[in-house]
Amino acid sequence: MSTIDYSRLRSLKARDLISAVIRDGFEFDRQRGSHHHYYHIDNRRVTISFHSPAETFPPKTLKRIIEVQAEWTEADLRRLKLLK
Repeated sequence: MSTIDYSRLRSLKARDLISAVIRDGFEFDRQRGSHHHYYHIDNRRVTISFHSPAETFPPKTLKRIIEVQAEWTEADLRRLKLLK
């Protein structure tokens, strides 16, 4: 079970999420339509649907990006300044 409180991340914008992904060492790989693909040297891959910089994500989508693709913990979210 997840210990991350997604209600605190509800207003996370696409540009903030992309910025955090890059700060964590991911690099832009390619883009197909509105999907931006990032990769990390340790073989993690993240896909972010980017329609506008101010777009926010539904909690289920955030959970998939944060826990499954980026494999971030709550400590990682604090380190990346996504949680206070």
